[in-house]
Amino acid sequence: MSIHESILDTIGDTPIIRLSRMAPPGVDVFVKVEAANPMGSVKDRLALGIIEAAEQSGELRPGQTVIEATSGNTGLGLAMICAAKGYPLVVVMAENFSLERRKMLRFLGAKVILTPPWAKGTGMLAIAEKLAEDNGWYLCRQFENEAGPDIHSRTTAAEILRDFGENGLTAWVSGFGTGGTLKGVARVLKERSPATKVIVAEPENSALIGSGIAQGAGSHPAFHPHPMQGWSPDFISKLTGDAVAAKWIDNTVTVSGAEAIGTATELGRTEGIFCGITGGATLAAALKFARSAKPGSRILAMLPDTGERYLSTPLFGDIGVEMDETEAELLQSAMPALSQSTAPAQAEPESSDEDARRFVADAIAEHPDKLVMFALSWCEFCWSVRRLLDRIGTPFVSIELDDPNFLAAHDVPEIRAALRELTGAATIPQVFVGGVWIGGCMEVMEAAESGEFYRLLSESSIPPKYDGELSRYDFLPNWIRRTQPEPA
Repeated sequence: MSIHESILDTIGDTPIIRLSRMAPPGVDVFVKVEAANPMGSVKDRLALGIIEAAEQSGELRPGQTVIEATSGNTGLGLAMICAAKGYPLVVVMAENFSLERRKMLRFLGAKVILTPPWAKGTGMLAIAEKLAEDNGWYLCRQFENEAGPDIHSRTTAAEILRDFGENGLTAWVSGFGTGGTLKGVARVLKERSPATKVIVAEPENSALIGSGIAQGAGSHPAFHPHPMQGWSPDFISKLTGDAVAAKWIDNTVTVSGAEAIGTATELGRTEGIFCGITGGATLAAALKFARSAKPGSRILAMLPDTGERYLSTPLFGDIGVEMDETEAELLQSAMPALSQSTAPAQAEPESSDEDARRFVADAIAEHPDKLVMFALSWCEFCWSVRRLLDRIGTPFVSIELDDPNFLAAHDVPEIRAALRELTGAATIPQVFVGGVWIGGCMEVMEAAESGEFYRLLSESSIPPKYDGELSRYDFLPNWIRRTQPEPA
């Protein structure tokens, strides 16, 4: 096992896998799994190349803020690299891109500016350029920055030649977004493996290169919205245009959104390889080419990223969260095993002792200027109440009954029994305002929605900083559906 000095040392050298069940007879189809990069996409390479080139040229100064317009994957690569190197990062992306991407970006410390979908890719770029100019930030300019194709020439293309040899590959298939992968790999293959055809995959309803129309100012006239996030923005980038002008592209293949999603799903279920919609689209194009290829052909498709950042997209539209009928029947058939093997939980005493009752009363009374909540550290409903309190700016004290130090110092079953006696409820959390019991999670959410919660807080001299309308579903766990009936 290698020991690395930085997460950045793990970028690149991604695996190539031969498909065993999806390729047509007599043809070898391979995929290069860029999800093996540390942030799960091919754009880790581009992001590293851009940042390191800017450091070497002096364009990027220590501590300077980095900004870029991105559909997400470049932003995630930049977020990882900026976190590791100590640069603040601002990402501009359209609000119709998947929710996973913006959450991951913010998790890594980036600021995310969401532009309206009608502004498209050109609008994202315009906002990023304006913010960079106004604030003196370093703008990555991934769609024209030569550091992108340069790192692909040094790494991605070199890895392909190492694994297949010169002229050992019939065709290399890739989509395009920035054009960095396309330009960087294509120019090396054309020089060192001229027998290898370069095949570009495009959305069926948005074939910019295939249209034969040159890029002018603003959006390309052939562009239409499509589900392949990160593929084919509403313009042909400079880097992509360079590959077109150099005649490095041998053919284009169009893929529909349904084909992309279907191929990604089939790849997961027949080959065990998990990729996103763009990966499904690229492989669909490669399989189309493979069906008319000569026996013995060897075709390599780029899989740009992992499927995990598409959970809120149509890729997972038919994937259920709850058990289906067959799964529920299997559970019911095995339920007798629970009564035979599951040990009962530690029972709470029927009545509490004086010490426990005194502890509960003192804990409620000792914080007149704060809401008091008896909670569990890892309870989703306790998290929900904490999120609500943070949103409205209410100071609170959370007594974590499962905290190891608390468990060591207190008789928790007795305390829970005292809470049950006081409230008539055995569940956690239990919330008190000004010594008055409000209830558990759902009661607090209901009171917040009705406005009663704000009144109680204000009367107890704990006025909230926010008293606008709220929905409980902004705070409750995702598995609680809006369509479920309200609890009795």
